[in-house]
Amino acid sequence: MKNKGLIVLLMLIGMLSSCKKEIQPKEVDLPMKKKAVVYQVFTRLFGNTNTNNKPWGTIEENGVGKFADFSDKALGEIKALGVTHVWYTGVPHHALINDYTAYGISNDDPDVVKGRAGSPYAVKDYYNVNPDLAMDPANRLEEFKALIDRTHNAGMKVIIDIVPNHVARNYEAITNPEGVEDFGAKDNTAVEYDVNNNFYYIPGEAFKVPEWQDGYLPLGGEENNLADSKFEENPAKWTGNGSRLAQPNFHDWYETVKINYGVRPDGTHDFEALPSDFDGKDYKAHYDFWKEKTLPDSWHKFKDIALYWLDFGVDGFRFDMAEMVPVEFWSYLNSSIKMKNPDAFLLAEVYNPSLYRDYIHKGKMDYLYDKVELYDSIKHIMKGYGWTDHIPVVQKGMADIEHHMLHFLENHDEQRIASPEFVGDAQIAKPAMVVSTTLSTSPTMIYFGQEVGEPGAEDAGFGKPSRTSIFDYIGVPHLQRWVNNKEFDGGQLTDGERELRDFYKRLLNFTIQSDALMGDYQEIHFFNKEHTPGYDHRVLSFVRWSPNEKLIIVTNFDAQKSYAFDLKIPQDVIGKWELKDQGYPLQEALYGQVKKSLVITNGEGTISVELAPLHSYIFKVEE
Repeated sequence: MKNKGLIVLLMLIGMLSSCKKEIQPKEVDLPMKKKAVVYQVFTRLFGNTNTNNKPWGTIEENGVGKFADFSDKALGEIKALGVTHVWYTGVPHHALINDYTAYGISNDDPDVVKGRAGSPYAVKDYYNVNPDLAMDPANRLEEFKALIDRTHNAGMKVIIDIVPNHVARNYEAITNPEGVEDFGAKDNTAVEYDVNNNFYYIPGEAFKVPEWQDGYLPLGGEENNLADSKFEENPAKWTGNGSRLAQPNFHDWYETVKINYGVRPDGTHDFEALPSDFDGKDYKAHYDFWKEKTLPDSWHKFKDIALYWLDFGVDGFRFDMAEMVPVEFWSYLNSSIKMKNPDAFLLAEVYNPSLYRDYIHKGKMDYLYDKVELYDSIKHIMKGYGWTDHIPVVQKGMADIEHHMLHFLENHDEQRIASPEFVGDAQIAKPAMVVSTTLSTSPTMIYFGQEVGEPGAEDAGFGKPSRTSIFDYIGVPHLQRWVNNKEFDGGQLTDGERELRDFYKRLLNFTIQSDALMGDYQEIHFFNKEHTPGYDHRVLSFVRWSPNEKLIIVTNFDAQKSYAFDLKIPQDVIGKWELKDQGYPLQEALYGQVKKSLVITNGEGTISVELAPLHSYIFKVEE
């Protein structure tokens, strides 16, 4: 659910921002003792074993997964992959095209629903869950609570989405707790803006559905009483991405409406700014700052939503398009969350690097997507036209916030690695995954099916190939082979898919057990480029260490070329490690099949390395 023009602009801003003066690292209080690994799973698709995959197929034709599909066996296998947190994407009740009127749920209008299964980022009822996911929709909350309990029993934490920037255009909660009013229930719709209105309005104009483009028709053109290019909304509201037109464009987020946080239409604020020194204060000070303030109504509504789900058993949240919401609100919300659960895992989608530090330090976010800096750099290297030289530069620029920048190679917004639009071969991601998981102290995230090379090849209807559709009822073929008719044992995987999953399992489990990966980092790449014959910009090397573990990581991004060279460990690293002039055995952490030694002469270390295409070594120094 992203506007391409907006994202391109933000990426350009990010590139400009990376040219600013170097930021010096500072001490970071790490909330985790070991690395975290987040498994993002699109809940509706995980357990669906239907292989029909008809474009625009109905739930009956193409099937749907359920909460119950996350059995003890399934969760045990996810845990064994090396996962610490499961992000169940698409849990809050969002607008969709299926008849649940028997359960008191109104039908949704196809003219303001993307796809047939609907966007998970057009939430219709924040106090309930998607009825598609329940075996018995009447008991959907109880079934989700049982899933939370099973996930906890399997030894993992639970993350769900909260989307504070916008809600479904047809938001209609039917299960609000006592005393909770719907968004917009008390809005003054005669004015464009009021500080306590939940929405922005276009007085005197009624909403018009967008003009359909690119051959798109709701439900693929299927006849439906509600698919009539009409939707009753008078006066019209601003659209979720900020469009102030009564008839938004097809490429706007037309299925959503924007939430008002006390930001006037001219961009000025009807709330107090944080004092300038609050980027250095903890969440308790932020909580104290806001607790006596008069605040816009929307602030309270989203705080109540977050605390409701914490009480329900959820352990954290992924916040959609957080940068479109004022950082002061995040200070208020996240400090309230942390007061209730100091260990809550708070992950935000922010794409503008110039905002990173504000949203971390002032907004009290734990983690942000490292999209514009690391992900984009690695993607260019994987595609063959980027140089590994850029990765140490990115890491140096992030040194003061590196722990807060979550690393990933796939998520629901990005192309599948194995899609032709990315690199067309999941094996090419192996060196990138080694770097992504071991470069910093930050968490790692993988997207369900990534570990078996899912290419996202389906033309699902609204969703198109290269990304597994989040808008349609669809199957996920490579994952389905691992699901194996809900045996969850990989029984139908090809040898290549099985080997790939084994690689992910080895790598992720190593990362969550390693002390060094929560310790120090130093690049040795440029030293080796200068001093090591045969070493070039398709190879990357760096070291990580803690008091009881020393790692040397070297990886080959080239899919065709092998390398052989004597990797050099500079004197300053050897000095920090307090190693003597002698040989030290090396244990290879992933497969343990390579026997090497670190030979130190005159204070400089050397390792004889042979790197096959797409191969990596994580060497552990044995003292």
